[in-house]
Parts: sequence; structure tokens; C-alpha cells
Amino acid sequence: MRSPDATPSPAAAPGVAAERPASVRAVVGLLVLFELTSGFLQGGITPLLPEIGSELGIPDAELAWVISAQLLAAAVSVPVLGRLGDLYGHRRLLRIALGCVAVGTLLVAFADSWPVLLAGRVLMGPLAALLPLEIALVRDRLPVDLARSAIARLVGALALGTLLGGVVLGAAQEATGDVRTTLLVPAVLAVACVPVSFLAVPESRRASGGRLDWPGAVLLSAAMVLLLSGVSAAQDEGLLSGTVLGRLLLAVLLGGVWAAVELRTAEPLVDLRALADRRVAPFFVGAFAFGVVYFGSQTPEATFLAADPERTGYGFGLSALSISLVALPAAVTAVVTSSLTARIAGRVGYVPAVTGAFVLIGASFMVTAVLHTAVWQLVAAKVLAGLGTGVALGAIPTVIAEGSDPSRTGVTTALYNNVKTLGGAMAGGVTVSLLAAATSRGPGDATPAESGYVAVWLLCALLALGAAAVTATARRAGRDGG
Repeated sequence: MRSPDATPSPAAAPGVAAERPASVRAVVGLLVLFELTSGFLQGGITPLLPEIGSELGIPDAELAWVISAQLLAAAVSVPVLGRLGDLYGHRRLLRIALGCVAVGTLLVAFADSWPVLLAGRVLMGPLAALLPLEIALVRDRLPVDLARSAIARLVGALALGTLLGGVVLGAAQEATGDVRTTLLVPAVLAVACVPVSFLAVPESRRASGGRLDWPGAVLLSAAMVLLLSGVSAAQDEGLLSGTVLGRLLLAVLLGGVWAAVELRTAEPLVDLRALADRRVAPFFVGAFAFGVVYFGSQTPEATFLAADPERTGYGFGLSALSISLVALPAAVTAVVTSSLTARIAGRVGYVPAVTGAFVLIGASFMVTAVLHTAVWQLVAAKVLAGLGTGVALGAIPTVIAEGSDPSRTGVTTALYNNVKTLGGAMAGGVTVSLLAAATSRGPGDATPAESGYVAVWLLCALLALGAAAVTATARRAGRDGG
């Protein structure tokens, strides 16, 4: 990427200056580094939760808040950072987000108490804002074809980082036996990204006018906090408890108030009328379903693989590192297909690509529900899911970014991340409830029956196939013909 005085080329989009290929590769490479780190941080924390609990004396039930705290912070910070990026520059907000994440990872690594650990996880909330800010930046600086390829690389790097995080930190924990030393590895990576962001990343040039919609931001934040806290509470109290239903009802009411305010505001945080456009609305539905399927299946699959078959009648008694290795082929497949998304969609169109991706994901869970008595069966099904997951991760943010107003790309793609996060957060309560319903009520026995896992896999299959049907209705104007 060059300075704004570069000479436009015929291939560049109107109003977008041409960029030197070497400069483009260098800057996209830096953004790829940020996404690798982001994935590393997101994928590396789960296998370390038992050790963190032992180190700080945290009960297992409370450890869910280590994940929920970051989701709550992301729900609040992502749309605000995305809109501020549209207003004041995406690079500026990218640096601020990286700084918050770096401080948060250090607090987590050195935490000597439960409140300090939670504070660190809250500061890591802007991690979810990195990809939307980067997508807005490359869309602003690059022609359509180069921007699509860059987005595919960024998503592929995120998937690769998630893969590496689980495997590398799991192996590091086994090698060192010290969770604090292990947590320093992602902390060092996060801190290193801050000075790197000052090297060559250019600022976006299409700063939009206006101001931040503070009432909309406050109402949206409050509604999401209530929604996610209600879902988190459902993991302990059940979806039908008074506390959970009260929070969820209040979240819906606040969401309605927020929608009314946004529709009457001249410069809303989220342009709801634009989101109703058939070019993007089906993909937000798909993003929510994807969040449920992607995040909701991780914990049940891990506990199923770790279950002792002699005691439960199912499972394989695998260790944390072995579980990561079982997921390795699917993760590699997702990395490859996400990096090829632009080519795949260039041949078939973005709408068919996303629809086909959800069909593959749905088929993989149908296979898992029927065949799960051997490790190779689960690996094969997960590879099938990896084929679809990579394309979905690469294509959905692309079509959402291209279907949005260029002056609001940051906040629109941030909303995509939030919708996916909401799906993932709700998945926790739903899957726990399904497994709890299948749990033996005998004294001292809290092991779910195999039918509970089958119910989770069938739910994921139905959601994925439903998302395929919805996204197939999307309209796509433009050159891809999808």
C-alpha cells in the first residue's frame, strides 16, 4: 500500500488509488500477523482452563466466565470500535484495540486473583474488533479483487492461528507444567503486535462524517450484556429459570427500544434499514447460525472424545493434546479453503459458495450423529465440516462488507462479528441444557447419555441446513454473478 498520491490504475475501483504489489503484500502480511495472533489467543485458552482453575482455586462452574467475560466485552466494544473506525480511521482504532488486548493478555498471564483474571479477559474483548477493522481498511485501500483476496487471507490466518493456539499451548503446558509460563507465550505475541502496527499500515482514506450514536451504543451494549449474561447463567441454572428468563426478556425489551431509537436517529450506530437489504440480511442470519454451530459444538465434541468408554459406554478417553490433534485435519482443511475462498466464489458466485458451505457443515453433523464409534469417523466428518467452515469464514464477511455503504464498512462488519458472537454465546446455554436433559439423575452420576450428544449434533445439522436455505435467497448484485 502506498501513500494517497499514488497514480490510479484502470483496474482500481473508482476513487481508489493503485497500490504497488510489493507494498500490498507487505501490509496485508502485517494484518495477517495480527489475525494469526488473534486466532492464537482465541484457540489457546480453552485447553488451559482446568490449569487456570487449579492455579487460582476457581471452581469448574465459574470457569465459564473466563470465556463469557471476553464475549461480553466484545459485544459492547466491537460495534463501538467499528463505528469509531469509520469516523476517525480504522488504523487508529486497530492500534487502540491491539493495545487493549496486549494489556489484557499480560493481566491474564500474571493474574493472582479471580477479579484480576476477569479484568484481563474484559480488556481482551476488542480482540473481536480486529478483523472488522482490517476488512474495512483493505476494502478502503484496495480494488475489489485484491480486497477479496486479502480478506480471504485474513480469515485463513485467523483459522490457522486458532489451530496453532490449541496445539502449541496444549503442548507447552505439558512440557512446562506451569500455566503462567504457558500464558506468557500469547502475551508476548500480543505485545509484539502493538509496535508492528506502527510500521507500514496506512490509514483508511474514506473517513465518514458524523458522530458516534451514544444512545444507540449504550442501549445495544446493555441489551447484549443482559442477553449474554442470561445465557451464561443458563449453564448453571437452566434456560427456564426465573433469573435467566427475566434477563432474556429484559434484553429483548431493550433490544426493541434500541431498534426504535436507531430507526429515528439521523446517524444511527447500526443502519437497520440497510441491514434489511436482501444482499446482506440473509448472511447475518447465516452468521448467527454459524456462531451457534461453530462454538456450540466445540465443548461437547471435546468432552465426548475425553469420555472414558468403560464408564460411559462412549468416547475414547483422549487427553487435551490428543483432542487437539483429532481436530488438526479439519482445521488445516478450513485454513486451506478459507484462503481459496476468493477463487472458489469467483467460479460459482458468493451466494452459492456460502450456501454450499452450510450444506457441507450440515452434512458433517448428520454423519457425526450417525457414525461416532471410531475416531476416524469423527475425523472424516470434521474434515467435511472444515471444507465448509473455511469457505463460510472467508465469504460471509466479504459479502457483508461489499453489501454495506463504504462509509460504514467498519461498523457493519463489526456487527457481523457480534451476531456470530451472540450465536456462540447462546450455544453454550443451549448445548449444556441438551446435555443436562440427557444426564442420569442417579446419585453421584452427572454423566450425559450418548443421546445428549446426538441431540447436539442433530441441532447443529438443522441450523446449518437452515442457514443454507436462508442464504440461498440472498440477492447479489455485481460482478460475481452470485
